[in-house]
Amino acid sequence: MSFWDGKNVMVTGGASFIGSHLVDDLIALGANVSVVDDLSSGKLANLTPNPRLKFKKMDLETASMTAIKKVFKGNEVLFHLAAVHGGRGYIDTHPADCSSNFAIDHRVFDAACASGVERVAFASSACAYPPRLQESFSSDYLLKESDSDIGKLKEPLSADLEYGWAKLMGEVQLRSFVRQYGMKGVNLRFVTAYGPRENETHAIVALIHKAHERMDPYEIWGTGEQSRDFTYVTDIVTGTILAAEKVSDGGSINLGTGVRYRLKDVAEEIFGIMDWRPKGMKFDPSKPTGVVSRALDISRASRLLGWEPKVGLKEGLQKTIGWYTSTHKRKGRINEKILLER
Repeated sequence: MSFWDGKNVMVTGGASFIGSHLVDDLIALGANVSVVDDLSSGKLANLTPNPRLKFKKMDLETASMTAIKKVFKGNEVLFHLAAVHGGRGYIDTHPADCSSNFAIDHRVFDAACASGVERVAFASSACAYPPRLQESFSSDYLLKESDSDIGKLKEPLSADLEYGWAKLMGEVQLRSFVRQYGMKGVNLRFVTAYGPRENETHAIVALIHKAHERMDPYEIWGTGEQSRDFTYVTDIVTGTILAAEKVSDGGSINLGTGVRYRLKDVAEEIFGIMDWRPKGMKFDPSKPTGVVSRALDISRASRLLGWEPKVGLKEGLQKTIGWYTSTHKRKGRINEKILLER
């Protein structure tokens, strides 16, 4: 029997991209799963009907604490993925919206503690790391959990925009509940996840969208030299589940690949898989691009969880492109709005 067999589990944001994949795996492991989602970016279509799956539409920012506690009660484990989020274009242009996460996270942790939830796994982000460590195009530095150490609050911390600060403070909040109330918890720092069910505000699916619509000249935001640690969603989910099982001290764990890819190289890979190439390329440095180089040190996840990513970039792109082209009808034009809005 697995750790999850018969467990009552809550997933906030469970109809979202990563959340829905997490729900799939938890049910496959034997858990009884309850999902809370306001469907602002998640979709009911992402959830496969199952007798062990329950859904409740709820806005965790505006719902009463009484209502939230009632929904949480009876769950042993809570995965907190609900957040106001989007890709770089969204978080650059919606700073006030992203700041809502400060309140959402506290309400969720407070309600979980009061409802008797035993352990909480929080979906944080690599945006919790200091931008100064990610400023060089030629960098081969891998970000370590100690670079944003929530156990050393008397030392300076830094993060990437309002979204990154909210994620970092979400980690601090969860650890404070662990310290004060003995609740078990773990913070997962995701980095540039991609895969089926993702939307076009995020880099990989935005690049696929442009190729699917035959954008020519093909536009890449920034110089194309910026690099990221692209991590396939199933690897993120596997690491998240293992961390919820094995880590309870409120610490932070990176989930990534430790490998960098430049955006322009990813675009070339997409062209090859889709058997299409534009006649021209256009780079637009005026568009939101974020830090220029980001990749994570995953040695802690390997040591504590026995976890390693299994899906390489080419395989992940093939799976994502297969999903996108089979679920999106070509319109012959680029919808700029969906590149910026959730």
